[in-house]
Amino acid sequence: MSELMKREDQQLENTWDLTTIFESDEAWEEALKNIESRIGEEEKFKSGFDSKEVLLEALELERDIDIDFGKVYVYAHLKHDQDTSNDVYSNLESRARSLGVKLSSAWSFFLPTLMEIDADTLTEWAEDESFKDFKLDIEKINKRRPHVLSDKEEKLLAEAGEVLSTPTSTYMMFNNADLTFDKAKDKDGKEYSVTQGTFVDLLKSSDRELRQSAYENLYSAYQGFENTMSKTLEGVVNAHIFSSNARGYESARAQALANNHIPEAVYDQLVETVNNNLHLLHRYTELRKELLGLDELKMYDIYTPLVNEEFKMTYEEAQEWMLNALQPLGDEYVSIVKEGLDNRWVDIYENKGKRSGAYSSGTYGTNPYILMNWQDNVDNLFTLAHEFGHSVHSYYSRKNQPANISGYSIFVAEVASTFNEALLADYMYNKLDDKKKQLYLLNEQLEGFRGTVFRQTMFAEFEHKIHSLKESGVPLTAGKLNEIYGELNKKYYGDAVSYDEYISREWARIPHFYMNYYVYQYATGYSAAASLSKQVLEGGSEVAERYINEFLKKGSSNYPIEILKNAGVDMTTAEPIENAMKFFEEKLEQFEKLIKE
Repeated sequence: MSELMKREDQQLENTWDLTTIFESDEAWEEALKNIESRIGEEEKFKSGFDSKEVLLEALELERDIDIDFGKVYVYAHLKHDQDTSNDVYSNLESRARSLGVKLSSAWSFFLPTLMEIDADTLTEWAEDESFKDFKLDIEKINKRRPHVLSDKEEKLLAEAGEVLSTPTSTYMMFNNADLTFDKAKDKDGKEYSVTQGTFVDLLKSSDRELRQSAYENLYSAYQGFENTMSKTLEGVVNAHIFSSNARGYESARAQALANNHIPEAVYDQLVETVNNNLHLLHRYTELRKELLGLDELKMYDIYTPLVNEEFKMTYEEAQEWMLNALQPLGDEYVSIVKEGLDNRWVDIYENKGKRSGAYSSGTYGTNPYILMNWQDNVDNLFTLAHEFGHSVHSYYSRKNQPANISGYSIFVAEVASTFNEALLADYMYNKLDDKKKQLYLLNEQLEGFRGTVFRQTMFAEFEHKIHSLKESGVPLTAGKLNEIYGELNKKYYGDAVSYDEYISREWARIPHFYMNYYVYQYATGYSAAASLSKQVLEGGSEVAERYINEFLKKGSSNYPIEILKNAGVDMTTAEPIENAMKFFEEKLEQFEKLIKE
């Protein structure tokens, strides 16, 4: 394997152009100092808002400073990520983070002071045309009123934050730093390191002995600490329940979903609808058992590809595939993607010290930027299309909404990116005349759906069960957690799988269970994207325009449920989840037919 190039050896055209944010590091330095000098301007508002004009002035000041800070932070974090070994940019990012903390502290008075204005007065002020950019923000603040405590109580809760986060920080430190696993061995006795990063790749191996060894070694380690890890998980559940009780919510879930104004029925409906369609996942696992030629299908056989096909793809070829696949979204959308490709929004290739993985970043007033570590394969093509989904969503939202509502909720964050992947998969499947490559694409889609909809819904069901049990006074012992998780795993994967004691402990390695009712949004987002992409492919330019105008351009100008509804997907009904299940069934039928030809 050839040695990675240094950052300075990258060709300019293959790197992102950050001079559109700041022409130089010196310009960044000047901008940072300018923001620092503005800390203190907020002092005049600490005595209260005795008129709507004063409140509007404060809102606009905070927004203006936030816009400037966004540019300072994004420039620093992108410069740092392009080469994390560069001390100059590590320092810039550290200073930007420090400035963010100072700003947050300086403006911490704002919400409590705003709450001193009664709800009716605040609502009346918000009706004024001059408040149009802030009307929804004020509406959300008024909705939070019943759950905002006195100044003294709020201060106490804030100070308790570090204590309440201890179970999560303890788990993360133990799981990522302290916990180690025995090396796995393949059929020839060759050893492989088992880490959080390599585990799934080892489970994808065609060598079954290696898969089994990695699987058993990892879960044996968790088994040795399951009582400790049950206590960290119980601790974080206790923290969620404490917070919801303190603020007067009916449950921990009610508080978690209220943050994005998501009805709890959306959560229950997801679980119920997926449960009603588990026969499709069972059918898939039965097919997996048949195609792998196994007498017993074990959980360590679930990840290995059913189609082994090397699918090479250069970056130049990938651009062409992507642009063609996105044509259903119209000329304007495609022209924005071309602008990104031509004007260096993408940092393409890996170099020494570059942050791993891929993401889309940027802020109000900048271009979107995409970090890649390009490898010549089709998986990277899908990653590129995915990140451009985020980037164009951000581009449209920032161009069409004021800064304070130009971002978008986590509930809808993965819709545009998954949507692009769906268009790409459909286009490629219809254009390819290589049966093995078609099967590869179908296998990837089936696996993506299994991992994102079925698996994340199983996680969501587990998460709600353990919170509900604890709220009713049941201790979350290791034995209880193993029992709940093991039963759910059997229910989801069906009779084709031969189960063992190891998989019952998988709950211990999932960090998302510490993120307070987060995982369900993967499944709802995927389902919404599946529905919307199908509508666009079948409905033509008019439907594509609705998707762009009612979804991509909206930012957070409305509640996420309403934005999706206006775009054509009502997540308060079972229909989008049902449509997603039909999509999975169609792909499964295509795969079954093609692989048996």
